[in-house]
Amino acid sequence: MRLSATICLLNLVFLGVCGGVYAFSGFNLLYFLCFENVTAMRAVLGICFVSALFSLYALIAFKPFKGLK
Repeated sequence: MRLSATICLLNLVFLGVCGGVYAFSGFNLLYFLCFENVTAMRAVLGICFVSALFSLYALIAFKPFKGLK
């Protein structure tokens, strides 16, 4: 469970870096890293969407911040 959560969060950090580069410079890094293949880019975005859903599920189901006050 911890490994899959770590992989999902790293995946979301990667997507955030690509989005930040695109927002500040206008260069689509994700499109470039997918060798300018729209289908591959959409597949990566789909995987990132599932990673985001899993991260939300992990936060709701396991309540990692329950003891913090």
